[in-house]
Amino acid sequence: MCKIIAIANQKGGVTKTTTTLNLGIGLANRGKKVLLVDADGQGHLTAGLGYGDLDSLEVSFPTILAKLANDEKVAKDEGILIHEEGVSLMPCNIELSAFEFSMANMKQKNCIIKKYTDLVRDDYDYILIDCMPSLGIITINALAAADSVIIPV
Repeated sequence: MCKIIAIANQKGGVTKTTTTLNLGIGLANRGKKVLLVDADGQGHLTAGLGYGDLDSLEVSFPTILAKLANDEKVAKDEGILIHEEGVSLMPCNIELSAFEFSMANMKQKNCIIKKYTDLVRDDYDYILIDCMPSLGIITINALAAADSVIIPV
């Protein structure tokens, strides 16, 4: 059964991304199937895995969330990048900030990330969500989707 863990703290610089990255690779090294979800528009998790040109990503987390919000069909593996360290990555870029702003008027704005994790959870042992340094709608979504939370301090 898949465990979904959000790594969250409203403060920046407390090693949320580093924790997500190292925990994910550590679990993958133990033979677990791991999806890392970059839920921070700064894209540090994506960049940390070597995907430097964030603006050139054809599909990113905000793309998928927008499709789900509009009840469009999303393939389970759409946008997922496979990294040489053995983890899968749902990348992110600055488009997430614009999407979060547009979420304010959505009816079911607090469960869009849960829609995504429900779609992919059967394919993974762990889904780790690297949250942005805020308690905005995206972070609340991640917490609603998660089974547990790690709060680095």
